Amino acid sequence: MSGSDEVVPALSRETLRTLQRASGDLAGASVAEMEARLPWFRRMPADQRAGVLLLIQNGVAGFVSWLHDPQQAIRLTAEAFRSAPKDLSRWVSLRQTVELVRIALELFEQLLPKLADGDAERALLTEGVLRYGREIAFSAATSYAAAAEARGAWDARLEALVVDGIVRGDAEESLLSRATALGWDPAAEATVLVGNPPSDDPPAVVFEVRSRAARMSRPVLLSVQGSRLVVVLGGETGTGDALARLAEAFGAGAVVAGPSVSSLAEAHRSASDALSGLRAVVGWPAAPRPVRSLDLLPERALAGDPEAEWQLVDRVARPLEDAGGALLETVDAFLEVGGVLEACARRLFVHPNTVRYRLRRATELTGRNATDPRDALVLRVALAVGRLARARGLW
Repeated sequence: MSGSDEVVPALSRETLRTLQRASGDLAGASVAEMEARLPWFRRMPADQRAGVLLLIQNGVAGFVSWLHDPQQAIRLTAEAFRSAPKDLSRWVSLRQTVELVRIALELFEQLLPKLADGDAERALLTEGVLRYGREIAFSAATSYAAAAEARGAWDARLEALVVDGIVRGDAEESLLSRATALGWDPAAEATVLVGNPPSDDPPAVVFEVRSRAARMSRPVLLSVQGSRLVVVLGGETGTGDALARLAEAFGAGAVVAGPSVSSLAEAHRSASDALSGLRAVVGWPAAPRPVRSLDLLPERALAGDPEAEWQLVDRVARPLEDAGGALLETVDAFLEVGGVLEACARRLFVHPNTVRYRLRRATELTGRNATDPRDALVLRVALAVGRLARARGLW
């Protein structure tokens, strides 16, 4: 600070001793003034008010030391005020600290000049209070900024632990307690998205994801894990619009969204499916962005994901078989003849309208339309997986 390098003209020894003896009274008067003017200060517990009193006493002592040696003591005083707010910041905000400092300085400006010997010393003390107050304010602001940075770094580490726990399927209790500490509502729906980070700069990645989530008023948890970005999005994703907007925060390449689950405790299922889809999405070059892991069931099954195989059996093969042989036979025949309705009807010796009816019924049961090329692939792979599972005695 340029002001710190200036030389404050010396005060008399007697004035300095008077200031030193009055430090306790000045601190007490400052606290009394704070209690009179600040309702929130009056509500503070006694030990916290005592901490403020000690801080002011140290401030007055530092001021006197600075007057003894302005060039050297100012550094010691600045260090003292940088460390003190670290404790204060736990129960006093930066705005409140500024109010405390302002009241104390106003009182010093009123009382200190009265202790001077003559007009010259009064002018020096007035100027000294202003310059010293500037150092106090700067030190307090620096300390609060450092505390905020430390809290931000801790939150980032905690967030990374939560996301890593979701990916690894950690115990529900530890994961939820950490997420709650970050302000996440454990009962909110959660959807995990995975893909490539947009850059190699983690702070830039965090800013990009959080800014997009904030514009949607959605909570997020995120972590860059090597070459992949994992994001947990809170809230409903029924229309998919939120997923599409958040996918813009990812880098080039596929973005896979796992299934939406009812709470953070179930988010590991969403993460597992999303990561499985990310490994298999290369098998579908035309996949949309983002693509749901549920839409990648054929590729995931071909890549050896047993969960995808089970879902194909449970969602497609089993409903068709339970509906009766005619329905399964019709879907099989329709796929075998390449989706030609009349050829399927001739193979089954039925009217084309009967084929149409059975295919509509299959769509109602499975959610897959055999006349759609992508759904036809899902049906074909599901039926093959189902037969293989039955042959192995798994179904």
